Amino acid sequence: MNKITRILAVVVTCLAIGYFSGIVTRSSVDTWYPTLIKPSFNPPNWVFAPAWSLLYLLMGVAAGLVWDRIEYEKETVKNALVFFAIQLALNALWSYLFFGLMNPLLALLEVFVLWLMIYETLLKFIKINKVAGYLLVPYLLWVSYATVLNASIWWLNK
Repeated sequence: MNKITRILAVVVTCLAIGYFSGIVTRSSVDTWYPTLIKPSFNPPNWVFAPAWSLLYLLMGVAAGLVWDRIEYEKETVKNALVFFAIQLALNALWSYLFFGLMNPLLALLEVFVLWLMIYETLLKFIKINKVAGYLLVPYLLWVSYATVLNASIWWLNK
C-alpha cells in the first residue's frame, strides 16, 4: 500500500467510528441532553459535527503517516498504532457512556483514560513522524475542553 492509500484507509475508519458514535448520540441529543443544566461555555449543538469530522480527519491522516513508516520501524509503528486503536475505541466508548447510558460520571471517569491514551499516542507518533504527532494536538485540546465540559455537566446535574 502506498502512503495515500494508508491515509485514506485510516481516515475512512476514523470517520466510520465517528458516524457510529453519532448514531448512539442522536436520540439523546434530542431528548435527554436538552434537559441537562449546562455551563455557560457549552457550545451550540451544531459545532460538534464539524469539529469531530475535522478531528477524525486529522487523526486519520496522522495514523496514516505513522503507518507509512512501518517498513522502517516495524515494532515502534505497530506499538504506536495499537495505542491509536485503543484511544479510538475509548473515543467511541465515551459517546456510549455519556449519551447511550446517559451517565456523565462514568463518561467523565472514562474521558480521563481517553485523554491519557491520546497523550501517549501523540508522544509515540511524534517520535515516528513529527507532523503526525502535531496533527493530534487539536484532538488533545478538544478532549481537554470536552473533559472540563463533561465534568461541569456532571457537577451541575448531580
